[in-house]
Amino acid sequence: MTVDLPADFADWLALREPADAAARAADLADAVRHRVTGGPLTVHDLGSGTGSMARWLAPLLPGPQHWILHDQDADLLARAAAAVPGAAADGAPVTVTTRRGDLTRLTAADLADADLVTASALLDMLTAEEVDRLVAACAGRRTLFALSVTGRVALTPADPLDAEVAAAFNAHQRRRVGGRTLLGPDAADAAAAAFARHGVDVLTRPSPWRLGPEQAALATAWFTGWLAAAREQRPDLAEATRAYADRRRAELAAGELRVLVDHRDLLAGG
Repeated sequence: MTVDLPADFADWLALREPADAAARAADLADAVRHRVTGGPLTVHDLGSGTGSMARWLAPLLPGPQHWILHDQDADLLARAAAAVPGAAADGAPVTVTTRRGDLTRLTAADLADADLVTASALLDMLTAEEVDRLVAACAGRRTLFALSVTGRVALTPADPLDAEVAAAFNAHQRRRVGGRTLLGPDAADAAAAAFARHGVDVLTRPSPWRLGPEQAALATAWFTGWLAAAREQRPDLAEATRAYADRRRAELAAGELRVLVDHRDLLAGG
């Protein structure tokens, strides 16, 4: 799998990092921490981007840690390597190496030394077949997949067009691109079912973004992308949502709009 990333993708990752950190299910991180012995821990982070998962999770876990960051994009990996988490929960060192490659082609052998496998905002970009292969590679390892979109969005105050735009956006998330049919909002359920087929227990938790006036920049960027994707899926919405877009942007600028974007976190193998 090769995905062409927009030129400003690293900026988008930086903008969303605080909201991601606030949204991730802390009790699943606690479950991982309670099972860590404090000895050297090897973590493989898949689709690491600029390394936000490592920066969030490494300080919550005790003992020396070595993170292996996987991504297809060399620039993102370089940024991640330059922003290594400072230290583990008990002050132990945290080190990082990077690996560039196709995440959907990873095998159990590639992850053989992993004590933990992590990913964030990855599954919904994959197909059913790719999720099955990824789960097969991870099935023998404790795995934490965070921030998979569920398709549920709530804007407050509500508008009659919200549901129509959300439906078009979700259809866009499930679109067929380059011969691949993406799972989009169905990805977390597909991953949980795949782990179950391997006999692996799974815990899931909600991990929603809750965006208000304090996150206005992120809410505005999210809304712009959300509406653009919906219009791409349904070009007829371009005219129908012109006044809607103006109203919503004005509400965002005035600090009057709150946005909930639902996600789901998944911990497999306890």
